[in-house]
Amino acid sequence: MGIQQLRRRAAQLGMRAITRTAADGHAAPPLSGDIFRVLICRSSHSLGNTLLITPLLQEIEATWPGAEVDIVTRNAVAEEVFSGYASVRRVIALPRRGLRHPLALARGLRQLGRQEYDLAIDTDPRSQTGRALLLRSHARNKLGFAGGSKSGAISHSVDPSGAPRHNGQYPVHLLRAAAQQPQQAFPPLDLRLSQLEKDAGAQLLSRIAAKSDPARGQRGVVGIFANATGGKLLPRAWWQQFMPPIDAHLRDFRLIEIVPASAVSLLDSRYPCYYSSSVRKLAGVLSQLSLLVCLDGGIMHLARASGTPTAAIFAHTDIEEWGPYGEGAYPFDARHGSPLQAAQQVIEALPPERIASFGETVKRF
Repeated sequence: MGIQQLRRRAAQLGMRAITRTAADGHAAPPLSGDIFRVLICRSSHSLGNTLLITPLLQEIEATWPGAEVDIVTRNAVAEEVFSGYASVRRVIALPRRGLRHPLALARGLRQLGRQEYDLAIDTDPRSQTGRALLLRSHARNKLGFAGGSKSGAISHSVDPSGAPRHNGQYPVHLLRAAAQQPQQAFPPLDLRLSQLEKDAGAQLLSRIAAKSDPARGQRGVVGIFANATGGKLLPRAWWQQFMPPIDAHLRDFRLIEIVPASAVSLLDSRYPCYYSSSVRKLAGVLSQLSLLVCLDGGIMHLARASGTPTAAIFAHTDIEEWGPYGEGAYPFDARHGSPLQAAQQVIEALPPERIASFGETVKRF
């Protein structure tokens, strides 16, 4: 067992001890009665997983438009992420590594325990930490997926076998199944950027793109993001082979590089660069791109939540489970091919005319 698995196991055991979990959950009648106070338990620290509950927020607003929502999470920027949702009353941010920061964890859990809820939702079918947070809450209805990896008695459990595979869709499925609502089209990822945020992004992008090679065309701006975490990250040598045919294919567009949190260009500063530590400021710029080309990661979901067409290259994870979805989502499987083959996939799927048509819906600058 690796160090990360040991840490995860220790965290799970610690959360079980804190929340005093008991027997397995059991099925219950559909949700009913007045729902005004809702808690979402999303224990992940990643940006992508945080954005993937925006469809659930939209579903809650559609089902109970007068309700308020609290969110408990380990993501440090969640409050900024959800600031566009008027229904979100409070974000309870737990430390990413609770065992290293036990006092901060204890404060967050006390804050969680002070509020009464009509409904609390554990969105993840696999996370024991999410279930522990659900059990810690004071909620009249406690909703989550059933399964062997889940411990603790809850009032409403849903069989995960009938859920869609995508991580942005199964929390919505969970709520619909419990409420016995008909399945229909799933809400998209949506950061709910304001027009002011989009206008600011357009102005920033205009200044950055002005630094492009003047020989490039003016049909729009395409962003490139070359970073990812863990096994999803591809080496510089991969990008050195991938980018020349992409660059040639996009000669009618100005290219910019989105620089990751490390503040280091991964494309050798070949293109004008943009860096921001603010999620919403970055999203404002992304919203004005004609297209973002990226790897599987949080920025892929941020771009989709900003309404940006996204060409996402998958070299490690399952596209059906983690890929971008909805109109404007273009995932590419690069797990078994070369960088040149990946570039050819993008070129064939996204001719310049299609990319230019994306930009026609974007604020011009």
